[in-house]
Amino acid sequence: MRKTLLTLTASAATVLALAAPAAAAPTDDTIVTFTIGTANLDITAPPAINLGAGFVGGTLTGQIGPVIVNDARAALTATWTATVTSTAFTTGAGGAEETIIPGLIDYWSGPATATTGTGTFVPGQLTAAQAVALSIPRVAFSKTSGSGNNTATWNPTINVQIPPAAVSGTYTAVVTHSVA
Repeated sequence: MRKTLLTLTASAATVLALAAPAAAAPTDDTIVTFTIGTANLDITAPPAINLGAGFVGGTLTGQIGPVIVNDARAALTATWTATVTSTAFTTGAGGAEETIIPGLIDYWSGPATATTGTGTFVPGQLTAAQAVALSIPRVAFSKTSGSGNNTATWNPTINVQIPPAAVSGTYTAVVTHSVA
């Protein structure tokens, strides 16, 4: 019986050896990646406006026209802040009497006139009572939550206080809106 058991054990080992898989060939892995592209975050504003005419010691008021933020980044967290700045208004050579400093230019965004997408859109200054001087960069509008593509449009107003010492002439400044 001992001889039979030894023969069965040897036979089983032979069957297992024949049934075992062949040694695997060498392998190498490749990591494959890709990026889903995002479009831009843009802002547009009218190229020029004319506030009309005024007199020394007075104030000129006017709306800039539609300012539009277009966020086509398709971001998971699609937040942004639009800011506004202004240069001084100048005429002629821009001497002291020919300059209206940004501190005499008030700005308020007013409410959104249109929005698309999800999230919370927040005006920088909802009403005229909240107007701010453009002596430093100011928040014009922001989007504080939401995801995906979105847009916001507003029609801001500026007030230009004409100093008593200002000379006559056509004054020009650049009001800049930017978004990040």
